[in-house]
Amino acid sequence: MSDILTDIRADGVATVTMNRGEVHNAFNETVIADLADAFQRLGADPAVRLVLLRGTGKSFSAGADLSWMQRMAGYGHDENVADAMGLAVMLRTLDTCPKPTVAVVQGPAYGGGVGLVAACDIAVCADTASFALTEVKLGLIPAVISPYVVAAMGERACRRYFLTAERFSASEAHRLGLVHEVVPAGELDAAAEAMVVRLMEGAPGAQGAAKDLIRTVVNHPLDDALVRDTAERIARQRASAEGREGVGAFLGKTRPGWQNR
Repeated sequence: MSDILTDIRADGVATVTMNRGEVHNAFNETVIADLADAFQRLGADPAVRLVLLRGTGKSFSAGADLSWMQRMAGYGHDENVADAMGLAVMLRTLDTCPKPTVAVVQGPAYGGGVGLVAACDIAVCADTASFALTEVKLGLIPAVISPYVVAAMGERACRRYFLTAERFSASEAHRLGLVHEVVPAGELDAAAEAMVVRLMEGAPGAQGAAKDLIRTVVNHPLDDALVRDTAERIARQRASAEGREGVGAFLGKTRPGWQNR
């Protein structure tokens, strides 16, 4: 049985499932490479509308497999950098996937597992889930996941949780902005499907363009170049096939094609 399972429904909803429940979906270099490949393939597949990320068993993901980390600790600097780049590339592939991505968190997410949650566009979790950035307890730091976690939780929260390595609850993760919705564990699948329904109302190309827009404007000075860039973007979208179809459907009180798939 593969450590990573991929499924694509007829409506274009893809699910990537970490299938190492016996080790709390901890990842090693093979799992990281398989995740990167899955996110790359699904992002490039025109039949895919959005991607759900799940884990089997009790945990969403415990982060790095410690036996893998111990093995890498004995390697030289260049080998360690090359290995860490595998995780960095995988997270960036997830973060920049042109399709909407949703983390469905059924259980604990620790270390790199928090990074996976933060790199997704949307996170829905069970009220029984918990989170922790445990690296400093092991003499490590959450380096590769930090751009995504800091963006999700904010600098102030990271100053606490990066340094204390303490666990925090689903409600605290929601308060901090790491997750968007917390529901009773028995309602998680229904909540994920409700999010799918909402996402399927949007135009696929526009969603990809909106994600690229966010990456552009974040931390960019509000200068003439940015003002011009945003004007160019909306002009292109208005004139696009999706833009014309969407506005026409709204005015004509009909449904655009992407909502009928």
